[in-house]
Amino acid sequence: MSAEKVCNRDHMIVERLFARGFVAIGGIFWISAVFGGDYGYRGISPMVSARNALLPLLLTIVVLGVGWFYERFVAISLVAGAAAVVAWGVVSGWEMGVWSLVGLTLVAPMLVSASLYWMASRMERVCSIADARAAVGGAAASL
Repeated sequence: MSAEKVCNRDHMIVERLFARGFVAIGGIFWISAVFGGDYGYRGISPMVSARNALLPLLLTIVVLGVGWFYERFVAISLVAGAAAVVAWGVVSGWEMGVWSLVGLTLVAPMLVSASLYWMASRMERVCSIADARAAVGGAAASL
């Protein structure tokens, strides 16, 4: 049996932990970046800056909440979101500095988190199949 089809709950837990960590840390970064950019550079009041920072906060909470139960859906959503950011950059004609910043702080973490969510979901499926086989084997042995 190949190594990828062996249930390893520790790997699954670590993958979930890091996926959620990427989402949480990225969310904290973008919440503070939106608030700081509005308040510090544009001179917008703190209340309006905080209101503008609600979108990344809500998106982070939604991804963490939905990802708790539907890891594959969140993985696909994160990949779609990363593709949307790239399309936005192409349409907007970003310069190289913006591409570097957004690529390193948004697109790459989204793709890493998506792959970790996907791998954790896959490992959970492998473990559930292994548990079902063990239960059938144990039931057959008790007869």
